[in-house]
Amino acid sequence: MSMTSLPVVLLVGGSGSRMRADLGNRPKHLVEVGSRPILWHVMRLYSHFGHTNFILPLGHHGEVFRKYFLNFSSLTQDLEFRLGTEDSRIPSSGVEKDWHVNLFDAGVQTSKSDRIRMAINRIDAKTLCVTYGDGIGDIDVNSAIEFHSSHDCIATVTGYRPLSQYGVLDIDDQGRVYSMHEKPRLDHWINAGFFVFDRSVLEYLDGDGKVDLETDVMPKLASDGELMMYKHEGFWASMDTLKDAQNLNNVWNNSAPWKVWGD
Repeated sequence: MSMTSLPVVLLVGGSGSRMRADLGNRPKHLVEVGSRPILWHVMRLYSHFGHTNFILPLGHHGEVFRKYFLNFSSLTQDLEFRLGTEDSRIPSSGVEKDWHVNLFDAGVQTSKSDRIRMAINRIDAKTLCVTYGDGIGDIDVNSAIEFHSSHDCIATVTGYRPLSQYGVLDIDDQGRVYSMHEKPRLDHWINAGFFVFDRSVLEYLDGDGKVDLETDVMPKLASDGELMMYKHEGFWASMDTLKDAQNLNNVWNNSAPWKVWGD
């Protein structure tokens, strides 16, 4: 099925406070999973579904992201060149050669909602995708977009039911355990961070720079009846700690469920 390519805003400007002490000046989005940064995996997922226009409102570690993309070819491909010639900085082969990456400085202290607002003001698309850039899964991006198009709300969030980190005990009134479930899937849905927004979401993003995406914008969208959830039943995981990064590497080496693009 043919689908119009949508711009994808990648929210990479945060400080990554939970991993900062371990990473130094390296942003968590560039921590490698299977020899590629987690950010590349997210971009590769979107590009598999035909969405190759990426917008990165930079903040913390902005210069590191700039260097990564400026040196993308030399970092990811075999090298053969004649010294003294100019480098176009554009990959000459591979799927990445079709990617359009727009990096701009959005400020270090800028909120996620303001970063989205700045990105929207740089494009003319009526609909766009937004994601954190540090969560990955075998999410059918186009199905999420189709779901968004099927309703008349201005925002869609991808929901996921995670597995419990612990064994869950069922007990009677006396405290006797009558069953135990090891790391069951929980009943509640969480925000998996793959959004589809209409441009009209801008009216919810205006503010004094202190409007928070998760605690202000999303609840207001929900209370106004403008937020729908696309259910993702497959694999999803986020990378907030080095342990998460190791877990994702283990999953990649064993099954790589989000590698929907094949070889």
